[in-house]
Amino acid sequence: MALCSSIRADGGRCRAQAMRNSAFCIGHDPDQAEARRRRASKGGKRGGRGRPQAELVSIKGRLSDLADDVLEGRQDKGVAAVVSQVLNVYLRAVSVELKVTEQRELIERLELLEEQLERGGRRGA
Repeated sequence: MALCSSIRADGGRCRAQAMRNSAFCIGHDPDQAEARRRRASKGGKRGGRGRPQAELVSIKGRLSDLADDVLEGRQDKGVAAVVSQVLNVYLRAVSVELKVTEQRELIERLELLEEQLERGGRRGA
């Protein structure tokens, strides 16, 4: 397969493989500029897949500590019940946030695939 024909900012040639039916890799193909812009605009705005995992670990630790405190008599059962309800609502919010993020990513990937199929169909016609 051919290499990308784009020249990098440092003056060297891009070493990535060119996409099928193109002289450019996905990072340099002018037809992919809009998709690259959309992906770049998300940079830093999301916590990534690590953030929900870290939040879940933190909440599990807090719930475990709360249970230990109740069992050892350091925390009132009524207060602990309310705190655990609040933490459960928070867990639900994290879960919904993760699902929304995954759906958004899947939609964007699907739109990109549809664009690529449409361009491929026009080239083959």
